[in-house]
Amino acid sequence: MAGGMSRLFRGETTINFYGRRNVGFLASGLLVLVTIISLFAQGLNLGMDFKGGVAFEVPVKGGITVAKARKILEDNKINANNAKLQVLSSGNNQRIRIQTDELKSGVASTVQAALAKASGTKVNDVSLAEVSSTWGRSVTTKAIKALLVFILAVSLYIRFKFKQWNMATAAIVAVIHDVAISVGVYSVFGLEVTPATVVAFLTILGFSLYDTIVVFDKVIENMDRFKGSRVSYGDIVNVSMNQVLMRSLNTSIAALLPVLSLLVLGSGVFGAVALREFALALLVGLATGAYSSIYIATPLLGILKERSSEFSTMRGQISVGAEMAHVMATGAPVSRRVRAAEVNTSSDATAVPVPAVEAILSHPPRPRKKSRK
Repeated sequence: MAGGMSRLFRGETTINFYGRRNVGFLASGLLVLVTIISLFAQGLNLGMDFKGGVAFEVPVKGGITVAKARKILEDNKINANNAKLQVLSSGNNQRIRIQTDELKSGVASTVQAALAKASGTKVNDVSLAEVSSTWGRSVTTKAIKALLVFILAVSLYIRFKFKQWNMATAAIVAVIHDVAISVGVYSVFGLEVTPATVVAFLTILGFSLYDTIVVFDKVIENMDRFKGSRVSYGDIVNVSMNQVLMRSLNTSIAALLPVLSLLVLGSGVFGAVALREFALALLVGLATGAYSSIYIATPLLGILKERSSEFSTMRGQISVGAEMAHVMATGAPVSRRVRAAEVNTSSDATAVPVPAVEAILSHPPRPRKKSRK
């Protein structure tokens, strides 16, 4: 166990990520399928800022309860079944938040006065916020445009940084994968999508791309190192992912810990609902982004690059166990004769070092016989 951890910290593990790429693709495909089905079946629970509506917040005083607030809505001919009522806590203070669809002119003021009377407070103590559906559609359109511009800018950046469209394609597919799964979580569990959620999604994209570019940068470095040594692209991908695995884990854990604090302490202990909306999206997205950089983006890059003329002849050749350790240490693949005779193909990276090809010959080659005249 200690040896395995030390190899992990030194980037010397020999996990066959690329060889198991279909497992990751299958898991992601199932999750994306669930997302699509959920979006068609029940859609997204869009917040008031996107679909429009009216929101009231009334202090919990004078014996007012959620049931009494619902009765006030029904008395004013408002469909209470479509309304969202929840109790917000902040220290010793509690407020009832009521969200409804758009109301006719004057109805919102009437409900505000009725809530103030039921709670024994002044009308000004009951907050009222109205958002038109037109403004909500405008916010939705701008959010989609911002996402498209972001994807285009990132594609161009990766293309010019690494000078490869294959990397840009793989990175964007991973980003879309992360957004799809994050949206799927919100759809399946009926979580409300607010502007804070959109901000969190954009933050997720940045983190996902950062982790992916870290791996891609190591892939480029190893391509230069293994140039001319007949190492397959699958081996380059595997070696690169193992070398940055600890860095990816450290980055992900460091990012998830403060998000968990926001979710558990900010939302659970202190009752800040806005923090919960933001932190939950971050939690799902950060975990998905760390996963996609290893199991989606880099394996997809390997598939695309293996079809190029430079690596097509070595397509499907993957070194595992001691063979991968040999590639990692020497920068060259194990020869076929050595592999068959000497290599221990277990997954233990501490296996006996592979001997040189010349060690196969135990005696000097026999001289050729001279031909008779």
